[in-house]
Amino acid sequence: MKVKIGSTRLVKPLYVGTPPPKTSYIPQSVFDKVTYNQHVAIIYAYDPPTPPNTTIEFGLQKVLAEYREWAGTLGKDINGNPIILLNDEGVRFVEASVDRQLDKTVLLRPSASLLSLHPSLEGVSELVQVQLTRFSCGSLVVGFTAHHLVADGHSTSNFLVAWGQACRGHKICPLPFHDRTIFSPRNPPQFEFEHRGVEYLTKNFKKMYPLIDNCVENIIVHKIHYTSEFLSKLKAKASSMNGNTKPFSTFESLVAHLWRAITKARGLNESETTQIRISVDGRARLNPRVPNEYFGNLVLWAFARAKVKDLLHEPLPYATRLLHEAIIQVNDNYFKSFIDFANHKVKEEDLIPNTTADAKESILWPNLEVDSWLRFPFYDLDFGQGGPYIFMPSFSPTEGMIFLLPSFNGDGSIDVFVPLFKENLITFKQICYSLD
Repeated sequence: MKVKIGSTRLVKPLYVGTPPPKTSYIPQSVFDKVTYNQHVAIIYAYDPPTPPNTTIEFGLQKVLAEYREWAGTLGKDINGNPIILLNDEGVRFVEASVDRQLDKTVLLRPSASLLSLHPSLEGVSELVQVQLTRFSCGSLVVGFTAHHLVADGHSTSNFLVAWGQACRGHKICPLPFHDRTIFSPRNPPQFEFEHRGVEYLTKNFKKMYPLIDNCVENIIVHKIHYTSEFLSKLKAKASSMNGNTKPFSTFESLVAHLWRAITKARGLNESETTQIRISVDGRARLNPRVPNEYFGNLVLWAFARAKVKDLLHEPLPYATRLLHEAIIQVNDNYFKSFIDFANHKVKEEDLIPNTTADAKESILWPNLEVDSWLRFPFYDLDFGQGGPYIFMPSFSPTEGMIFLLPSFNGDGSIDVFVPLFKENLITFKQICYSLD
């Protein structure tokens, strides 16, 4: 697929009335500082008819007036603290074309060809990039990249919905909540949980890489579709030993199933320990609750660990309970303990974010990480002619990094993107639908 770049330019916010000063800034919160220092790319695809590029660009200008952070740049204040400069430098806007019809199988099977449908993630100064790629059949693919230090998936999905509202001439509602100074430490601070080795590491931390023969070039991203019927059966099985207590969630049941299947497919030694890392949104967990409109990062992580022998020989409810207990521990007390620790201990002990060591990591073996986009309204990005028929992450061959997305058909089914080594993928395909 040969993509021809037609134009590239910076798009700046369009204000009604007097523009705000370009010297203001927003300090990064303690949650911004521990997330990934990298861009994330996603792909949308639309059937014709689609609105013209000028409509999409004009809507982007309007929505950037409400989400100024995306049009700014990363920087430091006079004390060296990380900030987002609200200087309205703009976002990168690329217009491209392909002189052929869109082969939808390209989008259904994750591959490196997706990388040509959005701007590069390397060496980028802009915090957001947009690429509109038009095909001869009238189809439109929108590639969107955004810097994770600015916002998490929840915030980014809110921005995308607002972009669609602006394109359709609607009022942006709800407006984003921008105050990142609301996470004040307690007085006196309370360090109720251990955050060293979890969100933070010492500067002299040395990562132990797995002793395996495979290399990055052997990683394949496989997409699996789990029907609502399969998920109902899986949830029932995962909760079968709960007695009269509340059943586990569909998310917990599915992730536990994937954890066991991938561990088996990897052929790990039974004496090894495998860990799974799950992002947890703090908006509903903090008390008082943080508004859903909060714009920024507000995620910490739950970690579940198990011996390979126990994970594979115990039934599915064992793994599901491990996940459930790890997730519920990341509660209001945990978030507040983290806020206290980040404000009082990080500089004192010269600690660095745990993600600093992992940002460029391509192999998570024997561990896994799960990014769930199941609750985000990504499918609601409507530029004026209806929503997309495909939404997906771009090609990201990080072995063990799993993405969960709601299927577009809206029937409760789930699409899962699983990057594994080619030789392990053979076994995984054989067992990924097994309820045994």
